[in-house]
Amino acid sequence: MSSRARLLGAFLVVMAAAPAVLADFHVTLLNYVGLATLVVLGLVLLTGVAGIVSFGQQAFVGISAYVTALATTAWGISPWVTLVACLAVTALVALLLGAVTLRLSGHYLSITTIAWGIAIYYLFGTLPMLGQYSGLDNVPPVTLFGFAFDTGRRSYYLIWIITAAALVAAQNLLDSRPGRAIRALRFRSVMAESVGVDTASLKLVVFLYAALLAGLSGWLYAHFLRFVSPQAFGVNAGIDYLFMAVIGGASQVWGALIGASVLTLLKEWLKDILPALFHQTGNFEIVVFGVLMLLLLHRTRDGIAPAIARLLPAGPARARPPEAEPLSRRAQPARGTPLLEVRGVCRRFGGLVAVDRLSFAIDSGEILGLIGPNGAGKTTMFNLITGVLSADDGQIRFLGERIERLPQRRIARLGLARTFQHVNLVTGMSVLENVALGAHLRAGRGTLAAMLRSERGDERRLLAEAARQLDRVGLGEHLFEAAGSLPLGQQRIVEIARALAADPVLLLLDEPAAGLRYGEKQALAALLRKLRDEGMSILLVEHDMEFVMGLVDRLVVMDFGQKLAEGLPAQIQTDPAVLEAYLGGIE
Repeated sequence: MSSRARLLGAFLVVMAAAPAVLADFHVTLLNYVGLATLVVLGLVLLTGVAGIVSFGQQAFVGISAYVTALATTAWGISPWVTLVACLAVTALVALLLGAVTLRLSGHYLSITTIAWGIAIYYLFGTLPMLGQYSGLDNVPPVTLFGFAFDTGRRSYYLIWIITAAALVAAQNLLDSRPGRAIRALRFRSVMAESVGVDTASLKLVVFLYAALLAGLSGWLYAHFLRFVSPQAFGVNAGIDYLFMAVIGGASQVWGALIGASVLTLLKEWLKDILPALFHQTGNFEIVVFGVLMLLLLHRTRDGIAPAIARLLPAGPARARPPEAEPLSRRAQPARGTPLLEVRGVCRRFGGLVAVDRLSFAIDSGEILGLIGPNGAGKTTMFNLITGVLSADDGQIRFLGERIERLPQRRIARLGLARTFQHVNLVTGMSVLENVALGAHLRAGRGTLAAMLRSERGDERRLLAEAARQLDRVGLGEHLFEAAGSLPLGQQRIVEIARALAADPVLLLLDEPAAGLRYGEKQALAALLRKLRDEGMSILLVEHDMEFVMGLVDRLVVMDFGQKLAEGLPAQIQTDPAVLEAYLGGIE
């Protein structure tokens, strides 16, 4: 058994035994820790992993708490029935708020969460049916088969069983196909779209999941305290929840538990000790707590959980993914079949014409090079083909279907896979996981299946496919290394492996040789020739002429957004217009 497994086992034993040995006050504190952990866990996924900063999670706690308090006290409905109602109402509000909020980004998004958090807080205090600022009391306890969770000790087990299950479900989610997509949202959303991830829908799913965890906490809160009032759901509570996530480790599932524990217990401890120390009352704990947190985050910027993980002994080396049934493959067109046709495409940025009536085509089984001096419009054309940008005029057809107005994820489904001019990997994920992300569209199980761990068969097939593609490109010995730790040349190869994992019809490579040493370029050229011999079609954007001339079958030369020349490499090398504009006399 690994040290991490032993640590987890010890934690579960301690938590199970806690009510038997602790005083009522300390059991109540642990209940508050469990309730906060549920909310903070949602923030870990929403803010720490997906990069969506929210100060409004306390509003979802309050919505759920008020729904169950009102339904059980005014109408006598069972708490178990109100649980369904709580989650349904919370989900509806979250979907409405998320549909508007997630259209924003940066500080606009964060400010919006503060705004609706404050609005909902004042709504609680204004409505007479909710008791206004006096709140609702006499909320009944939860009962199960005649057993009432009507004391702190009894509520402890209900709260912590649900909290533990939520922690495990969140860990399962991140260790899965949709989890990899969620981890790519924060800094790599364009790349995620390029492999077929619907990033807008996925952000809404994460937002909804975080809201439901907060709603679950609100339901437990109402029946644990037996009283609900607006004061618990103000904007300060939202800030506290976010602070807990940062303290514990905003990108770590178990950081939610650590952050909730530290902030809850430390605040209570400071409230007791500081008045006795200073011999007077006051909010000294806020000042001291702020200083302590400043020192803590100065020492462990990523939070406490990663710092603890670094102190633990390294576990045993991970085993290579076992062989699994191969994923289904798409039918490849016969060699020579027209694949991509660009017809009179234009793209303008204000008064700048980046691509001007450009036309070319590529057939199955060939490598076509798209070259030109810096600023010629090569990458813009590449982004038009892959859906990052939409064309102002002209047509782009792939296997006869027009794609110039389609989003990236739809184009990826058709069989186009790409790399990027600047390496676009999730650097904190392993090489294997980065490549498995490329096969996102080749499995279909969603977030609920991932949380319940019922998609393990699909996951084994995805990881086995990723390992096969890494073997194919010569990186089979680096499966479990962090992608960001590899040299630049190998990172570019990882990108190619990720694109190959998508089972593409056409592979689009954007300056794959940029920044590589001579030996790395030679190895890359050998890999691309091998792929062509295996039947892969490749569109290559590149500015390194030595690399291109000995590799491609045909060339299209761009200059100032227009096609300057097209033909075999030998023809391009002797074309006077090309020599004057770009090659500078290369023979």
